[in-house]
Amino acid sequence: MPDFLPSSQSSAVAAFFDGLRSAVMSVFFLVLAGTYIGMGALTHSVDLSPLWLALSTVLVWAAPAQLILISSFGTGGTLIEVAIAVTLSAMRLFPMVVALLPLVRRPDSRMRDLVLPAHFTAVSMWVESLRLLPLVPSERRLAFCNGLSSGYMGSAVIFGCIGYYLAAGLPALLSGALLFLTPMSFFISTVNNARLLVDRLSLMLGLVIAPLLAFWALPLDLLWTGIVGGTAAYAFNRMREAAQ
Repeated sequence: MPDFLPSSQSSAVAAFFDGLRSAVMSVFFLVLAGTYIGMGALTHSVDLSPLWLALSTVLVWAAPAQLILISSFGTGGTLIEVAIAVTLSAMRLFPMVVALLPLVRRPDSRMRDLVLPAHFTAVSMWVESLRLLPLVPSERRLAFCNGLSSGYMGSAVIFGCIGYYLAAGLPALLSGALLFLTPMSFFISTVNNARLLVDRLSLMLGLVIAPLLAFWALPLDLLWTGIVGGTAAYAFNRMREAAQ
């Protein structure tokens, strides 16, 4: 068991604070700090308030969706256009929720107890939860997960406000680079966890297909990358298994 997890957790409150402490000690804490400093600078550049940024962080809780939200409003997008774009971006989190909830759900869990973890689900929280929750007693996992997520969300709000007030002296290139930290950390975590052939093949196909579709300026290029690459990897794996 990692040294930041106690051998016994006496209460849900203790488990919550263990999760909070794990968030602060995680590499994703640094990733979110950099990302949301850049997000704060971007928010300042389109004349939105820090309160608006904090509220959108709590309600949306996904850096790519927030980036779409901020940039769309900054370029004069209509409310319905922004809503559709953010919704389509958020749909990628649904499989993460499906994979995570069985780890925190118990036979006596109430549906309302699972609303908060489902809302909290984002790349950073999902990766760390899959890594740490198996080490936590099942009756404490829900509280631990909520503590972990609260740590990440709280840090995002704080560093977003810091980035907002640093915006005047933050170069645009640095702001863009900071926003790139989250997708890169997710990619590296995915590579580390890709143990099956079908997973590795999907990643390789995505790295090949995505730049081509972007170069051809195909609409919904990321969506088509996932559909084509994932389907091809799955089909190849099925044919390989049938041939054995």
